[in-house]
This record gives sequence, structure tokens and C-alpha cells, in this order.
Amino acid sequence: MKILVLSDVPSKWLWDFFEREKLEEYDLILSCGDLPAEYLSFLVTFAKGPLLYVHGNHDHYDRKPPEGCICIEDQIYEYEGIRILGLGGSMRYKPGDNMYTEQEMCKRVRKLRWSLLRSKGFDILLTHSPAKGFNDLEDWPHRGFEVFHHLLKKYEPKYFLHGHVHLNYGGGAKREQQYPGTRTTVVNAYEKWVIEI
Repeated sequence: MKILVLSDVPSKWLWDFFEREKLEEYDLILSCGDLPAEYLSFLVTFAKGPLLYVHGNHDHYDRKPPEGCICIEDQIYEYEGIRILGLGGSMRYKPGDNMYTEQEMCKRVRKLRWSLLRSKGFDILLTHSPAKGFNDLEDWPHRGFEVFHHLLKKYEPKYFLHGHVHLNYGGGAKREQQYPGTRTTVVNAYEKWVIEI
């Protein structure tokens, strides 16, 4: 299965210079958040598979959700045998939507324990923020969540997909790397990236 992963900024290649054929090779589109609802709605119109998304800290999907797309926040969504766990949002650094303390994110994960047991884990962890100390930054707004390490070590999904830390911020963020001691590939999906599973 070929999957197009998106995050944070619309791809000019897909948006400004769109050609329908560019989406034909993808079986699924995943969004890590902070993209305009209109952009996602546009893409799913021409996609052959669904577009699944989680919230970022700057989008306003609660007020205006992307039409034709599926929000998978706080659930394991199965598509063609691939189990995708969605946990959007960022570290809380000011009042606002889709921001969580570490304790709040841990609570979200604990509520999923029966779903995780029933599904026997998951294949893809889809988030907005990275894991703490792994592809994140030291400033509070771009700090990752510690609880994601627990999920990666216990379930060893094939992929951990996140956004939030733009590759042009500096700080040494990497596009793709292996999570230590596991079979998990970590991908910073900034703008667009393609994975196969």
C-alpha cells in the first residue's frame, strides 16, 4: 500500500500545480494536522482512497472540518488491514484548542487500552507532535510527548508519522529515521512524504 502523508504546509506541487494523475498512485492519504480544511477537501475529491486526519494546534477543524475526510482522533482506524492510531494536538503552551499537558495526553492514551488490546496494537501512529527528545525542539511549543515513547516501545508500529516541527526551523530535525531498538520508522511529514506498507 502506498500512502501519501501530509503536514503543516500545503504542497505547491499538489495544490498550486495540481494534476489529477499525481494522486492516482496513492491508496491512502494521512494528514498530521495544521493544514487548511479546503486543501484536504480538495485532495480527497480526487483521491482513490480515504483521507484520514488528526488535529494540529493551528487548524480549526472543530469549527470547519475538511469535507469528505475522516477524523481518527483517539481511535484505532483500520483500513485494508492497516491499523492506524490517531493522537493529534501539541504540548499546551498557551490557552487554546488541541493542546495538551503531558498528563492529559497520558490520559488519552490510557482511555485507548481496551481498543489497543482488541486490535493487538497498531501499524501506524499518526500524531501532530513528535516524541519528547526525538525529533522535537527544546522550546515549549515544539516539545514532544513522553508518552509516545511508551507506545513505540510496547507496540513497535511500522511507522510513527508526525508533523509540527517544520524542517526549515533548523535544530537538526530529520525527515526519516529509525526509532532505537525497534522496527519503527519515524517520519516528519512536513509538507508531504510517501511511505509504503
